[in-house]
Amino acid sequence: MKLTKWNFTMSVLGIVIYVADIAADIWVTSNYFCEGQYSLGILTLVFRCLSSVIVQIFSYEWFKEDCESPDPRKLNWIFLLHFLHGGIFTRYWFALKRGYQAAFKQNSSGDELTGGPASIIHKRAIDALADISMLRVFKTFLKTTPQLILQIYILMEHDKAAFSQYASIITSFCSISWSTLDYQISLRKSLPDKNQFAGVPPKLLYLLYKLFTLTSWILSIALATLLNIISSIFLLIFLWTLGFSWTLKQHTMFCKSKRMEFLYRTVVGIILIFTFFNVKGEQTKIHISSYYATHVLVTSGIMCVFWKTSVTEQLYFTFVSITVFLTLVLGIICLIVYYMFFHPTIYFKQESASDKVDGLAREREKEETSRIRNFIMQ
Repeated sequence: MKLTKWNFTMSVLGIVIYVADIAADIWVTSNYFCEGQYSLGILTLVFRCLSSVIVQIFSYEWFKEDCESPDPRKLNWIFLLHFLHGGIFTRYWFALKRGYQAAFKQNSSGDELTGGPASIIHKRAIDALADISMLRVFKTFLKTTPQLILQIYILMEHDKAAFSQYASIITSFCSISWSTLDYQISLRKSLPDKNQFAGVPPKLLYLLYKLFTLTSWILSIALATLLNIISSIFLLIFLWTLGFSWTLKQHTMFCKSKRMEFLYRTVVGIILIFTFFNVKGEQTKIHISSYYATHVLVTSGIMCVFWKTSVTEQLYFTFVSITVFLTLVLGIICLIVYYMFFHPTIYFKQESASDKVDGLAREREKEETSRIRNFIMQ
């Protein structure tokens, strides 16, 4: 488990994208209020605030769990920071501080770093970044993705948009793509028994698979909302019910308290509306095939209904419909190629006899508790 300079640089890029996403939200919201579109401005704020509250709750609970001997005064300060919605920035501060120490402050021997053995320093840095990755996944699918659907819907409904809306859509797509890839990298880096990506091609294929399938699905939901808002809401509630029921059936054990576990399962149900994550990392082939088969059927149904309406006369519909089918096909192709040839469990077949010692070391490290081990997998 080693945090490289490249990992540290990507972490810095992550917070830049995070801040840019917040700035875009503020820009769009202020424009809505200035133009008198108060309902749209309030809806945008609701997505932002609701997701932020949930992220702060999980972040604060994790801080309490990580405190070996809780200091009431320290916990009060941490609670205040989270109450003011500064929890994620607090975590970034600690993560970048530990990451810089692990990536750059290595002594000449290469065995120890300032403050302790190299393995411990690297593990703390990796775990800190893994926590941020998990929180960013929550934020991505609780705020960024729903808000992206909203902005696309507004763009199609009013057939005009301000530059701030285009900026919001672009930063949202960047944020979604980055968070899904970053989470997968963090997952494999923080768990010694998981094989890591072998170079750039697997990462690129995984990124394209997520980006294309999400693009197709987001546009489909936006079209369904344009057709009938009530029907679209019922569709999303139905899909959430299926996702939530599946997490109940999987008997997830991510949180220590029942109320936090219920909240976790509720959030995972929302995530499963938009993209596939295997809750326990078991029988992925069956689950992912069923999941995207459902997406193909629903997307085809939405497009068939649209072709029978007068909305098809709008100029944007031809472009959107082509984009939906093209990105769906490309996404499925990237998914198949990734899982057949580039998934780490395929790329690295079996450990050779010379890897036995390393395998035993991995087993010992696996015994150590790691929060991300019980989080959603892929």
